[in-house]
This record gives sequence, structure tokens and C-alpha cells, in this order.
Amino acid sequence: MVDGIDSGKKINWSVIGAGNGGQTMAGHLGIEGQSVRIYDVFQSTIDAINAKKGIEVQGEINGFGPLALATSDMKKAIENAHIINVVVPAIYHRDIAKLCAPFLKDGQIIVLHPGATFGAFEFKRVLEDHQCRAEVTIAETLSLLYACRAEKPGQATIFGVKKSLKVAALPATDTDRVVRLLNTVFPQYEAAKNILETSIGNLNAMMHPGPTVLNTAKIDNQEDFLYYWEGISPAIGDFVEGLDRERMGIAEALGIEMPSLRDAYWDMYRASGDSLHEIVKDNPAYDGIKGQKTLDTRYLTEDIPTGLCPLISLGKLLGVSVDRMEIIAKLGGFLLNRDFAAEGRSVESAGLDKLTAEQIVRFAQTGQY
Repeated sequence: MVDGIDSGKKINWSVIGAGNGGQTMAGHLGIEGQSVRIYDVFQSTIDAINAKKGIEVQGEINGFGPLALATSDMKKAIENAHIINVVVPAIYHRDIAKLCAPFLKDGQIIVLHPGATFGAFEFKRVLEDHQCRAEVTIAETLSLLYACRAEKPGQATIFGVKKSLKVAALPATDTDRVVRLLNTVFPQYEAAKNILETSIGNLNAMMHPGPTVLNTAKIDNQEDFLYYWEGISPAIGDFVEGLDRERMGIAEALGIEMPSLRDAYWDMYRASGDSLHEIVKDNPAYDGIKGQKTLDTRYLTEDIPTGLCPLISLGKLLGVSVDRMEIIAKLGGFLLNRDFAAEGRSVESAGLDKLTAEQIVRFAQTGQY
């Protein structure tokens, strides 16, 4: 069991993943004087970070964040960690859970940044499948805290930091404790009602697959364009808001109060406008974020199987129309010759397929079926 952190002791942080978000979070924690270790599977990345002894952060936050350790050894990465921040594409959550399972200790908190859709459900099931007996808390955030890029190991740029961001634990009774501890460094985190709110609130599933598929010609021709400011045209923005209405319908079927996409942009960035097209252009955090140069992008390969697919599956279980979501998921699969429905998350993989709407909500609240 790790030393308790509720008695005022210094928190030991672990960041799993040294990509854009992971390096940014680790560097930010280091700047704030926290003890932090970072893990990545790529030894060359780890070696480069160790050579610098930390991560240089610029942009919205500036400074050098020293690290206690950079390692490709999962056991060393999470040893004595109080909070384990998993900051990797959601398609790797299963792999990370498998790697963590033998080394987790009672009392540790795992936070998926973000969980995408059904992230905490999936992580919990994988730990159970791999006979992990440690009593840990699993939580997930609605999105990544930062708009950021890490162009090379040891250097991260922050374009923007969200003003507020929801987080929830499984079960929901642990959420307040998770938020309180995260707030020691990150005041932006706020308690969601439960992980259904964070899962259905997965805005990446709205903002990434649809605009990417609808900008196929630009991407396939490797044109230079700004993903949000130019890629979300008035017509594409209207289509995305149609996707959002389907998402809101799923929330309504579960009796969950859910902010619309427009409301979420105001909450997170204080961005507003008369259309989604105007709202994203009112968000300075999106300034300079370029469009992709290939369709083999996380905006499809991650946000369809771990975002749209579980939402589609849940919508069908609840009898909610998800026609637009299905169109985008299928088109994305056709473009990449992938069967995202077969490989993605679903109510079946989350263990929800035999439950009623009321039972699903109860499980999210209590952790019990």
C-alpha cells in the first residue's frame, strides 16, 4: 500500500505517456514543484528527457519542469505514486491497464486524461481480467486539460489551458476525493456527477471524426489549413451540432443533465458565437493548430473506436437515433479500410449490454450492478 495522501503528505505523481499531453502535464507538474515520474514505451524519448533532466514548457505556461525520473519500466514509473495520470491515446488504455496490473498498490488513484467514452469501465474490466487485487480508484476526465504540442522530447508548447474541466471516479462516491487532490495543482478540475457524464460528454467524438472525414480532400492532398478555424466551416459546424444533438439525446435517455457543445465551449474556454463555426474562431487556444496531412490520424483511429462507436452502441441500446454518428463511423472505416465497430468499445465490452438505463446509472454511481 502506498503512503496515504489525505494526511497532508506531499503527493507523488506519475505520468504515463510522453506524447503531447503527457510531456505537457509532466512539465507543468515539475514547474509547480511536484515530484513526478514519466513513463513511455519509446526508450529514445525517455533517454532524451533524462538527458535534459526535465521538460521545457512554453506558451500559456512557461518554465522548466524537473522530473524525478523518466523511465520505460512501468514498475519504476508507478512505484509509490499516489496519482497515476494516464495520458495516452484511448486506444492504448487496455495495454496500459495490462502493464499496470501486476504493480498497482492499494490506495493508488488512476486518472485517465481523458477517458474518451467508457474509459474507466474498460480499465476496470482489464484489471479484473488480469487478477489485479489492489484496491485502486479509477477516474476519467472529460478531455485533456491542454491544447498543446510536444514537437520533440523534453520540450512542450501550451496553446491554451481549459478554464474548467469535469472529472469523475468509478464509483462516483470517490469523485470528491479525486477532485480535491487534483486541485492541489490543477484548480480547473470539477466534479462530474458520474463517469457517464464524462463519457457521454466526450467532445473529441464530436469535434474530430466528423470534420476530419468532411475535410478528406484537403487532408489527402496534404494542404496546409487550420483544423478548427478553417476546417470547421459553417456547413461542417452545423453538421457537428447535429452530431451533438444525438449525443444529448443519449444523455436525456439516461436522465443526465449534459451541457451542449456550445455550452461546453463557454465553460472550458469562454468562447461564444452564433454558430459552432464562430465559436471555434472565438477560441484563441485553437490559434495555429494545423490540420492533418494524413487520414491515418488519431482523430479517426482513436476518436471513432473509443468515442463514436461506444456512443452508437449505447444509443442503440437506449433506442436513441444515432444516424449521423453511424455515417461518420462507417465513412471513416471505409476510408481507412477498418471495421471500427468490430474493434471499438461497446456496451458489450463495457458490461452494460444487459442493463436498463436505471441500472447503468446505478453502476456508474456505486460501482455495483
